[in-house]
Amino acid sequence: MPATLRIAMAQFDYPVGDLAGNTRRILEQIAVARDEYGADLVLFPELALSGYPPEDLLMRPSFLADCHAAMDEVAAATHGITAVVGWPESAGSILYNAACVLRDGKIIANYRKRELPNYNVFDERRYFHVDPDGGPCVFEVKGVPVGLVICEDLWFAEPLADTANAGAELVLVPNASPFEHDKHAQRDALLALRNRETGVALAYLNVVGGQDALVFDGASVVASGNGDISPAAAAFTEQWLVVDYDAATRGFTPVRWMDEGDESRDALAWRAVTRGIADYCGKNGFGKVWVALSGGIDSSIVLAMAVDAMGADNVTAVRLPSRYTAGLSNALAEEQCRALGVRMETVEIEGPFKGFLQALGPLFEGREADTTEENLQSRTRGAIMMALSNKFGGLLLTTGNKSEYAVGYATIYGDMCGGYAPIKDLYKTEVFALARWRNTVGGAPVIPQAVIDRPPSAELRENQLDQDSLPPYDVLDAILLRYVDREQSREEIIAAGFDAEVVNRMLRLVRINEWKRQQAAPGPKVSLRAFGRERRYPISNRYPA
Repeated sequence: MPATLRIAMAQFDYPVGDLAGNTRRILEQIAVARDEYGADLVLFPELALSGYPPEDLLMRPSFLADCHAAMDEVAAATHGITAVVGWPESAGSILYNAACVLRDGKIIANYRKRELPNYNVFDERRYFHVDPDGGPCVFEVKGVPVGLVICEDLWFAEPLADTANAGAELVLVPNASPFEHDKHAQRDALLALRNRETGVALAYLNVVGGQDALVFDGASVVASGNGDISPAAAAFTEQWLVVDYDAATRGFTPVRWMDEGDESRDALAWRAVTRGIADYCGKNGFGKVWVALSGGIDSSIVLAMAVDAMGADNVTAVRLPSRYTAGLSNALAEEQCRALGVRMETVEIEGPFKGFLQALGPLFEGREADTTEENLQSRTRGAIMMALSNKFGGLLLTTGNKSEYAVGYATIYGDMCGGYAPIKDLYKTEVFALARWRNTVGGAPVIPQAVIDRPPSAELRENQLDQDSLPPYDVLDAILLRYVDREQSREEIIAAGFDAEVVNRMLRLVRINEWKRQQAAPGPKVSLRAFGRERRYPISNRYPA
């Protein structure tokens, strides 16, 4: 009689470097899967033991030794269930991205990842090797032949085909796949393709949590042998996913599975950023955050995200008005704080700004005021916000968006001050779209409509508007999307219908502001090509396009 397997998939966060905590959590979860859910098999994400990506921790012999000791501890404690746990396996001087199959107090199999990603945010070939003698991993659970591949392996046909040819009918796929726009559709199309090629059932588990500039969304799925793909599990949500697998039909029946309620682009982006804020703060010991609130769209959306991530009691907004700050800006900042229940402080910058001008007066004598004086205002604000963070604790969130970072429309050591940049991978047009979306969910609007409606301005001189210096944001962002995210050339962008003079000017600004971006705070990746660890251009660069 064909068997039925109960599979528990642990869609949880396993912080990087927390070997003791991850070991303890994995042991507790093995017991929960066995005793509470009656699971025959429990699956953990890629490199769950060490967290992903461990980066240069993998170059520390003591870290690798501790990983081995932790895996031995987990293996010894695994009884009455089969567990699959990802870990960095060192074999002498060679390191593998591996997953162990544990049962009856020992390791019964160990699979080494065959395809090592080395693009975008990934640099696994810096650390890991491919085992030249490694082949498919197939083991039995209640008479069912179960295979195992890891993350990137699934994006190539051969590893899964080899596993199916070795007899696997059900294949487990532990992942550490970071979130980005539209990735769920790509993944589902891939699963459907692999189903058609092999006919095997797939249990695809992804990790959850923010890790510096990366955010992992979970959104795990199962795909039956006939190609039916389950609704994605709720993204950015830690949860147990439990399914029964029918060996006769190669199909799955959900036992515990919370689906994604809103898979819209805006909903997922918002949750990616708020999860990124919460985990960056939590994993680095910050219980509170600060936001410099100007009454403009960028700081307003960061404030709303911070409240969703941390709770209103843990967020402080600070108005920093100058001689050029409009009364409406102050009023809108106060209105938003009142609506969100956030404490607001006000620090006038006129005094310290005048002090800078006075101190620099003898050196500046005879020179016209220019962007130097404008940037001094921003740097005054940055110094004040860093002082508040320093004195009272808490992390300062920066408020620059991807459009501004791309063209340098942000002041280094000014509004770029801070420890985390929530919207640095969102173009200005996306910021506006997210603000409108957030005001439609969860009751009353959290961003005043007047903030969304008013023209953007840095308010560093009289009657200043962003579009005095930049093209309209819909034009700018369309150019940047092609140049930054899609790596199109100047000629391709101009051929798409954009004004050549505008394109040349914006591309030049992108190139000459690389030095600023390389000093920017980390922020959560949501796009195809994020500044930071993903897009790494040389500062000293003479290539013209």
